[in-house]
Amino acid sequence: MMKKALWVAVGLFFVLSTFTLAADKTASPVKADLSKTNIVKAAKMHATGKVVEISDAFVKIERTVKGDIETMEFALEKPFAGISVNDSVKIEYTEKDGNLTASKVSKVALKKKEVKLPETKSVPGKK
Repeated sequence: MMKKALWVAVGLFFVLSTFTLAADKTASPVKADLSKTNIVKAAKMHATGKVVEISDAFVKIERTVKGDIETMEFALEKPFAGISVNDSVKIEYTEKDGNLTASKVSKVALKKKEVKLPETKSVPGKK
């Protein structure tokens, strides 16, 4: 019986010493790897409307959204030639810190809606 108690004591000693050594080790500091940082790109959006005001630094358009007229102003990355007031344009832009910045401005021809008139039936004998 004494041998059994001795083996239990020796085993218990090794188990407890393992926990003690594991607790003494400090974690190594994590080094930041700057080469793998995630860069979030701004989503490119677009808007179509009629130019109300334009300069080398900004363009302001009006567009209709669900029956309401909305005015949008965009800062220009560079001046765009050939665009003037009352032109219909499509603007590709990004939003950063609440500012809209146009990267591309191009003229477009707006589609005219065709209005279909109701068909009239002719009744024989009536003019």
